[in-house]
Amino acid sequence: MREGTPSRTAAWVAAARALGALLPPEARLADDPYGMKFVADIHVPRAGGAAVKWVAPLRTWVMYMQVRTRILDDALVRFAAEGGRQVVLLGAGYDCRALRFSRELSGATVFEVDHPATQGHKRRVLGDAPADGCITRHVPWDFESRPMSALPAALAGAGHDAAAPTLTIWEGVTMYLTPAAIDASVRAVRAYSAAGSQLAMTYFTRDMIDRPNPAVRLLSAIVASGGEPFRFGWDRAELPSWLGERGFEQSRDVSIADEARRLLPAWWARGVGEAGRRVSLARATESVVVASRS
Repeated sequence: MREGTPSRTAAWVAAARALGALLPPEARLADDPYGMKFVADIHVPRAGGAAVKWVAPLRTWVMYMQVRTRILDDALVRFAAEGGRQVVLLGAGYDCRALRFSRELSGATVFEVDHPATQGHKRRVLGDAPADGCITRHVPWDFESRPMSALPAALAGAGHDAAAPTLTIWEGVTMYLTPAAIDASVRAVRAYSAAGSQLAMTYFTRDMIDRPNPAVRLLSAIVASGGEPFRFGWDRAELPSWLGERGFEQSRDVSIADEARRLLPAWWARGVGEAGRRVSLARATESVVVASRS
């Protein structure tokens, strides 16, 4: 992201979510009526599902985002159904889950952590959009200048309870960070995550970064031109132990392409994405707060 400007990548993600409304019912996995509010300068096709169906690059991007969004939406709904009442959106971008799931999150608090430029733009666009019984707290955070070790205290200042379970959603961020930044971020998440807390994050595998195919090279050039180059990917086999060393136990790791085949009719699932685009779900193995008091 270029200094002082809202994230362009976050805007394209929001647009892709919104374009899901043009899909036929059998291909629609997530509904985001707010997404196009952040991309007024992007032309939206009005010809219905056919506009998305026949333009292959657009179809791939929209369908990929439908599946990625649905995986994380399901994790959020499960967490709320189990009694979870705190959600942290780390690098929130234009994520509108507090609005989209206001009923399921009734009585819960959603903490949105993001760069002040993106967060400020989001708040101006949405204005006073009601989230019913869900409370939203905004935590402006300059990831370039502030140490992640300070994030638990900043969240506490916004009303976060580190002794209660938290779901942290880290969507579409890790591939843009350095290894050191990722390490610091996960350690910070663990520091505010009580027993029963969960981490849901998207990631690229290492081969997507080291040996990208032509489509990934093109996408990489596009996001780099907006100041957000791809930097990091995990080795799948190493991720469980990497998380374990930082206090999380991986409970599920899925390919977005595989989930597309599970959730969608075959035609729509075709070409959703490479197996290297994945979602990892993990649970905090012990409470830092409890451990520090014993």
